[in-house]
Amino acid sequence: MSSACRKLALLAAAWLALAGGAGARELRVCADPANLPASNEAGEGYENRIVEILAKDLGATVSYTWWTQRRGFIRNTLNSGLCDLIPGVPSGLEMLRTTAPVFRSAYAFVTRADGPEVASLDDPALRDLRIGVQLVGDDGFNTPPAHALARRGITGNVRGFRVVSDDGGAGSGARIVQAVAAGEVDVALVWGPPAGYFAARQDTPLRVKLVEPLLDGPRWPMVFDMSMGVRKDDLAFRDEIDAALARNRAAIDRVLAEFRVPRAEEGPTQMGAIR
Repeated sequence: MSSACRKLALLAAAWLALAGGAGARELRVCADPANLPASNEAGEGYENRIVEILAKDLGATVSYTWWTQRRGFIRNTLNSGLCDLIPGVPSGLEMLRTTAPVFRSAYAFVTRADGPEVASLDDPALRDLRIGVQLVGDDGFNTPPAHALARRGITGNVRGFRVVSDDGGAGSGARIVQAVAAGEVDVALVWGPPAGYFAARQDTPLRVKLVEPLLDGPRWPMVFDMSMGVRKDDLAFRDEIDAALARNRAAIDRVLAEFRVPRAEEGPTQMGAIR
């Protein structure tokens, strides 16, 4: 082959590579940059791992828009067009369209292995123990366990741990679990994924047990299906993500097990099957 022919062949190959790259699919994801075990900017969370599984299945590359999960997160990210997929939302959330559940978890009691074992929200021991509970904010909107304890008149021995920190960072659940390990509180009520993840990373052996009852009256469920979310009018994209989730169910379950996400049994949740 002549030198001129070789140059033409190389130019053609380069053009094809550029054309292929230009047409490559991009999976645009919005997630919290500091919210382990779910996600972080280093890609170390279970949501990051599951997104990579889906991207590989769909032949796509992943790009992230990072935004702290505070009030306005969906409005400022998905619904403003910054991304097309949020990897972790409660199933049936009305602001968007959700996929089939990725997993079901619940709030959990976290206690020291050598400490008291709490059986349920109605355990009389809760009236005498130091209790840590996750709090959302100061506007009366708080986690279901906080309301469940208040409904039972258990308030004087409760210590709150903010889900979202005052400096704008997202709370990961690490601090409340560390408080149990350090003996600052006797029992903590923690959302399942951070409960399992951070309990396994303490030097002090801890016990993680899903709360009972899981449905504490009609207003305060302790169990939630977690899905992925897309814009309401992206029905075809939602169906495509659903299909990818189904094809990769075994791999996703392995990720959740690796991150020690406690799984709740099938049953009713707070939002039913609205999709």
